Amino acid sequence: MTIALDPTTTALVFIDLQHGITGLDLAPHAPSQVVANCARLADAYRAKGATIVYVRVDLNNMHTHTTDRGRAHGGNVPAIASEIVPEAGMQPGDALVTKRQWGAFYATELEQILRRRGVKTVLMAGIATNMGVESTARSAFDQGYDLVFAEDAMTTMNADWHAFTITQIFPMMGRVRSTEELLGAIA
Repeated sequence: MTIALDPTTTALVFIDLQHGITGLDLAPHAPSQVVANCARLADAYRAKGATIVYVRVDLNNMHTHTTDRGRAHGGNVPAIASEIVPEAGMQPGDALVTKRQWGAFYATELEQILRRRGVKTVLMAGIATNMGVESTARSAFDQGYDLVFAEDAMTTMNADWHAFTITQIFPMMGRVRSTEELLGAIA
């Protein structure tokens, strides 16, 4: 199914393409492939006037909660773990948002960035599909943004979690497409 996007009212929001996360064993897509696809999307959309936003999680200052299962990162990690990997293609003029929880809207400047730039459509990608990407997408959906998901520009802890989110959750919130389809959407 073809798709056409207006880059001047579209923001690409890339979740957690950072050293401490891209080094994890993830599926179904290798983190290097996800990062490469995100960089390709950023380059193409940036050239057409889209808003590009990189989101990182501050691994040393994440909100903590009492849970049955602890999180993978906790407390004392090197500062570089929270920095965007160079291969992600972040450029001067791109926005950088730092979050302290799974979703990128709560207690950050993300909504203000999108509203000030007249964004109507948010193209989502990054790591992890069913955690940071989905949490951010749910908030964007609730705030009235149209959503597009780059299936092969996101990944998570296992292929089943990714597949469930991609096939069951995201189609109810927006449109799911491949990187190639999304590159063609602004050609």
